[in-house]
Order: sequence, then structure tokens, then C-alpha cells
Amino acid sequence: MAKKSSIEKNNRRQRMTKNAAAKRARLKAIIADKTKPMEERFAATLKLAEMPRNSSATRIRNRCELSGRPRSVYRKNKLSRIALRDLGSKGMVPGLVKSSW
Repeated sequence: MAKKSSIEKNNRRQRMTKNAAAKRARLKAIIADKTKPMEERFAATLKLAEMPRNSSATRIRNRCELSGRPRSVYRKNKLSRIALRDLGSKGMVPGLVKSSW
């Protein structure tokens, strides 16, 4: 089980990203538009740099929904390999059969 603070920090990043997504997209569109004057694009770059770092989507870490484990998380199931194996052994994941020989 991961630390509660790490899980909560990641949840806070997800909320910040969701709230700031529109503003970040608007500023990035201004920066990428080569027809706009250089001063306006530079001002948009400065505004983007002033935004909180945790509002960027790249700061979000994929974590297991059950255990909060940050590594070896399957994106499709949102579960770590350990949690997926446990649930698969119990027959809780439809279509998943744990092989045993």
C-alpha cells in the first residue's frame, strides 16, 4: 500500500490539471500560432510559466486504483500487476484466467 499522502498528491494533480486544461490549451495555441506578433506569443509563454507546475498533465502518475502502487500499472485495467493477479485468481476480472501448471 502506497502512502496516503502520495495518493492524495496525485489526486490533487489530477484535479488541478482538469481545472486548468482549457487555459493551458488556450495559451499553448497562442504560443504555437506563428501569425501572431512575437510580443503576444512571449507574453503567453510567461503566463504559461506562471501557472502551477502541477496543473500540467505530464505530472500525473498512473497509480493502481486498489493499492496506489505507482509502478507496473496496466492502463486498461488501472490496476497493478499484483492487484490484477490477486483479482484474477479470485475470478473477479471477467475474461482473465490465471495460468497454473
